[in-house]
Amino acid sequence: MTEKEKMLAGQLYDPADEELIALREKAHALSKQYNDTLETQEEEREAIMKELVPDMGEDAYLQGPVQFDYGCFTRIGENTYVNFNFTCLDCAPVKIGNNVFMGPNVSILTPVHPMRWQDRNLFVRADGVKTDREYAKPITIEDNCWLGGNVTVCGGVTIGAGSVIGAGSVVTKDIPSGVFAAGVPCRVIREITDEDRME
Repeated sequence: MTEKEKMLAGQLYDPADEELIALREKAHALSKQYNDTLETQEEEREAIMKELVPDMGEDAYLQGPVQFDYGCFTRIGENTYVNFNFTCLDCAPVKIGNNVFMGPNVSILTPVHPMRWQDRNLFVRADGVKTDREYAKPITIEDNCWLGGNVTVCGGVTIGAGSVIGAGSVVTKDIPSGVFAAGVPCRVIREITDEDRME
């Protein structure tokens, strides 16, 4: 397996692999280009985002600034809106559904590092390159979710359709559909019911 294949399969991989470095450098450059545009530069922003995140649904909009690790391993659905300062470390597949709303400073973090420093710290490969050992777990945010400002979603998590994550939460475990969840760590507070209707 290539290091990219290992990474996407959730196995330990070497992030100093040349193919992965090239993909990250491209995504980082495209993120910066997007961040350097004005909101009125709609055509330029659309062209950059199509290259950065090729699997993006119609009318999805990222306010910017954004920072992607790869971009190409992320899917964003239709009519999804992402506010300022979005970070997506997509070392494993990230799937964001249709009609998802995200507040400012949301972070989607798939990477996982070993708990023991003896396994986590940098080391020198036989060819003299410094690297480390890491792996990643996928993240899925299903349709019609709302993530409040400053939410962090950790690797391996699925947030069920129609759920709301309260501002400042750190989501470390799966959240079922149709609930309001919040906290550090994030936990289910209650179901969302007809009593929550705005009328």
